Amino acid sequence: MNIVLFHSTYGLRPAVRAAADRLRAAGHQVWTPDLFEGRVFDTVEEGMAHQEEVGRDELLKRAVLAAAPYSDRGLVYAGFSFGASVAQTLALGDDKARGLLLLHGTSDIAENASVDGLPVQLHVAEPDPFETDDWLSAWYLQMGRAGADVEVYRYAGAGHLFTDPELDDYDADAAETTWRTALGFLETL
Repeated sequence: MNIVLFHSTYGLRPAVRAAADRLRAAGHQVWTPDLFEGRVFDTVEEGMAHQEEVGRDELLKRAVLAAAPYSDRGLVYAGFSFGASVAQTLALGDDKARGLLLLHGTSDIAENASVDGLPVQLHVAEPDPFETDDWLSAWYLQMGRAGADVEVYRYAGAGHLFTDPELDDYDADAAETTWRTALGFLETL
């Protein structure tokens, strides 16, 4: 499978590269665009300030340009938190998308979004300060109305970015379950 994997608001950190290596070891081709052009951050607040400074439109433009050379191959869009929101936006706009793997995040869905059975898998903490229960319920219903085939996995007690071993959010058991489930999902595409 051809996968484009977008980083979180922390930037292109070692955890993203390690995730890409794990996917490659399972036989996938993976690209990890650096939407922050080399900048990495120690806190969510710093990363969010950078996002605001650059602007969502510019970040989406960078993401589209990074994915464009590979989109004819039929990409699986994937991402961590902020990167998941980017991946979701691109996947819903790409009629050749093969799948969507969301780790720790979702995004708004355009009212006119329409996909034909796009396989979507979401892994998120429970509770998650950025992905509240009400938000996730509404998101799930909207994705279904858009035509996506959605699976949601919740991880009780895990922190927001629980797959990143360098962060306080890390939860080894939840991370391992996520990767095992995600790799199984990718095998079905």
